[in-house]
Amino acid sequence: MRHLTTILFGLFLFTSTLFAEDDILKKVNDLKYQTGSVTIGDKLATIKVPKGFKFLDAKQSQFVLHEVWGNPLNEGILGMLFKSDQTPISDNFTYALTYSFSEDGYVSDSDANEINYDDLLKSMKEDISEGNEDRKKEGYPTMELVGWANKPYYDSSAKKLHWAKELQFEGDSVNTLNYNIRILGRKGILELNAISDIEKLKLVQSDIPAILASTEFNDGEKYSDYSPGVDKMAAYGIGGLIAGKVLAKAGFFAMLVKFWKIIAIGAVAALGFLKKFFAKKADNSSV
Repeated sequence: MRHLTTILFGLFLFTSTLFAEDDILKKVNDLKYQTGSVTIGDKLATIKVPKGFKFLDAKQSQFVLHEVWGNPLNEGILGMLFKSDQTPISDNFTYALTYSFSEDGYVSDSDANEINYDDLLKSMKEDISEGNEDRKKEGYPTMELVGWANKPYYDSSAKKLHWAKELQFEGDSVNTLNYNIRILGRKGILELNAISDIEKLKLVQSDIPAILASTEFNDGEKYSDYSPGVDKMAAYGIGGLIAGKVLAKAGFFAMLVKFWKIIAIGAVAALGFLKKFFAKKADNSSV
């Protein structure tokens, strides 16, 4: 009787899993993408979706990140940008871009021309290495910052900053690409993040100009709208924004392993059985 109960319970779990996967697959197939002009946040910014891309709104993006890719729920995500010929579970997936807003205040760019990026990189490498012991204790793989995949560049007229890091995670045969775009505004920073593997660097780099040009703060939220003495000032400048000094104290690098790393491998290869299941289901449904 005990064996029968165990078998029945196993069948129940298996059946429940299949139903759950069917439900997720249906939701993925029903995702509603947008093109053209899209407003994100509470009239915070506008994205003119670049040619060759499609946009997914905040609610659907949170579904993809949490339920499809297995990340912790993050209600701060404002949307995602996908290649027009790709979905979160397509076999030809290369990368997606997430949008969020950090309301840390107005970031002074007065230090932009004074930053030695080689020294900054050295400091960032040391910070990440020092955190490996804590990551081990928490059950996460260690990570090392290999170097700049794309050296930081700040456009002082557009108030847009972008850079890319090459990261090596313990146990991975291919290094991770972490491409960051930051757009400075009156009350904080629009954060655009693309995660993929380092082999996709040239692809991402070729798309960056169009992505940079596509997103702007709306009137009243722009960097030029800042009111001294009224609006909040951020506790860091351009250098701190790149290095993540403030974010590191809040566990940013632990989050990078726990959160963004899942996106990196989830998008490309590490959805494992679930991704294979989706692909098989999609093939069957097209027969």
